[in-house]
Amino acid sequence: MPPLTITTEVLIVGGGNAGFSAALSAAECGARQVLLIDAAPEDWAGGNSYFTAGAFRTVHHGLEDLLPIVNNVPDEKRDKIDVKPYTHADFAGDIKRICLDRADPELAGILVRESNLTVKWLAKHGVRFQLSFNRQAYEVDGRIKFWGGLALKTQDGGKGLIEDHRRAAAKLGIQVAFSTAAKSLVIDPESNRVRGVIAQGPDGKTQEIHAGAVILAAGGFEANPRLRAQYLGPTWDFAKVRGTPFNNGTCLEMAIQQAGAKQAGNWSGCHSVAWDANAPANSGDRVISNEFTKSGYPLGLMLNKDGHRFVDEGIDLRNYTYAIFGKAILAQPGHFAFQVWDSQTISWLRSEEYRDEVVEKIRADNVEELACKLMDHGLSDASQFVDTISTYNNAVDAFRSENPDKIWDPSIKDSLSTQSSHMHLPLAKSNWALPLNKGPYLAVKVTCGVTFTFGGLAVDPETAGVISALTNQPIPGLYTAGEMLGGIFYDNYPGGSGLTSGAVFGRRAGRAAAEAVASSSAT
Repeated sequence: MPPLTITTEVLIVGGGNAGFSAALSAAECGARQVLLIDAAPEDWAGGNSYFTAGAFRTVHHGLEDLLPIVNNVPDEKRDKIDVKPYTHADFAGDIKRICLDRADPELAGILVRESNLTVKWLAKHGVRFQLSFNRQAYEVDGRIKFWGGLALKTQDGGKGLIEDHRRAAAKLGIQVAFSTAAKSLVIDPESNRVRGVIAQGPDGKTQEIHAGAVILAAGGFEANPRLRAQYLGPTWDFAKVRGTPFNNGTCLEMAIQQAGAKQAGNWSGCHSVAWDANAPANSGDRVISNEFTKSGYPLGLMLNKDGHRFVDEGIDLRNYTYAIFGKAILAQPGHFAFQVWDSQTISWLRSEEYRDEVVEKIRADNVEELACKLMDHGLSDASQFVDTISTYNNAVDAFRSENPDKIWDPSIKDSLSTQSSHMHLPLAKSNWALPLNKGPYLAVKVTCGVTFTFGGLAVDPETAGVISALTNQPIPGLYTAGEMLGGIFYDNYPGGSGLTSGAVFGRRAGRAAAEAVASSSAT
C-alpha cells in the first residue's frame, strides 16, 4: 500500500522555539499552508525549549527599552531597578570571548544585530516577556541589580514560551501534527531539490508529506547516549538528559546522509550544567523542568567525591560558566560532586532550584559533621573534604586581611579572592570568596545534565538554507534553525543566547522558505 500523501507549502520538522518561530515567520510572509510536525506526542510538546528557564539574551538600551515588552514591573518598582544597556559590542564581545573566538562571524553578527528586533517580534506575536528578577538580579543596598548582560525571560519559563507559541500558531492557521516523525527526505533526483519528507504518523502508518520547502528544527543529539559517546567523548553516556528524550539526532543524520548536508560547528561540544544527582537519567521532568538545575555554586564551593575542588567557582558570572561546569562535574570520579554553602549565603540561593520540594538537602552544624553525613552520599574522603574547606578559609582570611575594604557583591565580579601575597591556592576562587565558617551548613549532590549539542549543519547566513557538502551551495528547498544550525557556539555559550538564536534564524528560515515557495509558484 503506497504511503498517504499530504501536501503543504512550508513544512517544519520540530516543535520547539526555533520551529515555531520559523512557522510564524513563514505564515506572516505569505505561505498559505504551513505544517509543523513533531515526533513527540502532544504531552511532550515544545522540545528542549519547554525545559528552559526562558531566558533571551538581547541587545538593548537599558530599562526603558525593555519596559514596553515586559509585564511584571509595577510603576513603584521601576526606580529601584538597575539594568545597564547591553550593546552590540557587549553581545559580540561575549560571543567572541566565551566561544573562544571560533563562532562564525556572519552568523554571530546576525544573531547580535537582530536579537532586539526578534524579541520584539515575538512579543508582537503574544510571547509574554518579563524581567528575570528571580534569576538575573540581586537586591544589594536597596537596589535591584541585573547582571551578566541578561535581563529578559518568558513568563513561566519554557512552559510559558511554548504555550504562547502554540497560541500564536493557532491564530495564523498553522497546522501542528504530533507523534509524526520524519524518517527520510523526499529529494528530486534531477534538481536535488528537497520536496518533503517521509514520516511515520501516530497510527504507525507511513505518510509522504510534499512541501515547497522544508525547515529542519528538530534539535541535536543530546538525548542519544550512543551519539554523545561517539562525538562528545567517553563517559558522556553517563550524562543525564536535561530536556526532551526526542532530540536523538535523527534529523541531523538524515540531512547529512541523504541530502549531503555540510557539517559545521563544535561536534565535541555541548551545553551541560550542574544537575540534580537524583533527577531522571534519560529525560527531563515535565513538572519540575528546569528546577533540577543547580547553579548556586558561585555563592559557595564545589567538591568532588575525594574532597577536592575542581573548578574556580567564581571565575566569571554564573551565566557565562554554568553551561561548561556540567562537563567539569562529569569528569570527576563517579561523575558527581557536592555543592556546599554556609549560613552566610544559603538565603541567597534561588528557591526554584533549591527549595525542599525539589532537591535533597544535607544539613549539618559544622564541617566535620557535614563531611560525615556526605559519606552516605558518596564522599570517599571526609578528612580531605574538611581539609579543603579549612585551607580555602585560610586563603580567604589572608586575602581579606590585605584587602579589608573589599565588599562582597554577587551582582558584579567583586574580586573577593583566595589569592593574596601570603597565600595562593593552586585553584583560585576569583570572586565572591567568603569563608565557609558559619554554621549551619548545606550541601547538595549534583551531576552533569546535558542540554544541547553544538555540532550542526552549515547554512547560508542570509536564509538559513542548508549548505551542500558537495557543491558548497544551498540545497534547494532545505533550511534549518535552532540546535541543528552549527557554527555559532563553541565550547561554551553566553547564557540565554540559544533561544535567541533559535528565534532569529527560525524567523529567517521561515521568511526564506515562504519566499522560495512564492517564487516557485510564480514560475
